[in-house]
Amino acid sequence: MSPSPASTTRWDEHLLAAGIRWGSIGLMALVGLPGVSGVAQAAQKAPTPSRPAASKPPASSSIDPGLAANLRYRLGPGDKLKMAVFRMEGYETVAEVLSDGTLNLPRLGSVPVWGLSLDEARRRITAGYATILRRPIVYLDLVEARPVRVAVSGEVQRPGLYSIGKGGSNQLSSSGPGSSPSTVIQTSGAPTLLDAIQRAGGLTAYGDLRRLTVQRPSGGPGSPVRTYQFDFLKVLSGSGPVTNPLLYDGDSITIPRAENLSETELLAIASSTFAPDTIAVNVVGEVLKPGSLNVKANSPLSGALLTAGGLTRRANDQTVRLLRLTPTGTIKQATIRFNPAAPLGSVQNPPLQQGDVIVVDRHGWAKATDGLSDALAPIGPVINAGSLFRLLGL
Repeated sequence: MSPSPASTTRWDEHLLAAGIRWGSIGLMALVGLPGVSGVAQAAQKAPTPSRPAASKPPASSSIDPGLAANLRYRLGPGDKLKMAVFRMEGYETVAEVLSDGTLNLPRLGSVPVWGLSLDEARRRITAGYATILRRPIVYLDLVEARPVRVAVSGEVQRPGLYSIGKGGSNQLSSSGPGSSPSTVIQTSGAPTLLDAIQRAGGLTAYGDLRRLTVQRPSGGPGSPVRTYQFDFLKVLSGSGPVTNPLLYDGDSITIPRAENLSETELLAIASSTFAPDTIAVNVVGEVLKPGSLNVKANSPLSGALLTAGGLTRRANDQTVRLLRLTPTGTIKQATIRFNPAAPLGSVQNPPLQQGDVIVVDRHGWAKATDGLSDALAPIGPVINAGSLFRLLGL
């Protein structure tokens, strides 16, 4: 016999009332325990949660987002690849990307891969084999990367086109008239932007490290060119990290001319691996040791004159001439009032470049005495003979 609906409802009401009573007793017991009453009161007096503070935006990365998206290695002529198809004999090969950007594969023929990443090339090869095989699994590995061919222009010692391989040595030496010893720097790993600058001989005295630009094709031939800018002076000044990007085939690097560099920046660049250690200059005229000198890169005019032993008593320190051969083939001349205490980079103490010629002229009194000596030189023997006759009483 099943219970009636009315009795079932009354039984549920009794159970609910008993549960409420037992819950009240349990809560009172908890409030009575040491240390728990405070928790319960705190829970009762807890304020309404305030509005959460706005989260701080993440710190910006020093890497250009566009550059980070374009850091994938792109295949090109000269790359050596190893290809295999899973559980398929006769499909293994080691091939080199040809000059037209294609890869010759077994039973598939030429596949264009120029400008593709390894993953993109693998997918393209897989799609090609899918026409003759059922669900092919292709393995593609880079066995040997090609040398990177880049163009370096602007304020470097030897602008031009360079082919840079993995590892090796870079020679930093000054160009122009005269000769100076080279600085050899050993490198390892894939070529970077710094390697290209060093391969071009380093910066000139007016290279701007704050606005280095790299122009890079986004893919194969005819693809859009992207431009990235870097500030390497931050590293030398210790104000923050900077990206030293890997170079890709076809990159074009430009170092602009700096308009206003402070003394601290000139000295920091001259003592860094961006510039050659020494340059050759010529000092002629009224110095103790005239001739060709090797001085530190970006050395001031006063440094070269002091290396030459300093000025003689006959020197005119108000009209020191600085002769410089410009890239256009003309001679630029400046007359400088010599002041050893003048700051580096000022008009009175400019930084020197490879092949500069410093001419220290004579002062006016020295010129007068030299002119008188030259005028009396022809009659000097006659005067000396007359003096001899007078001494002998003849």
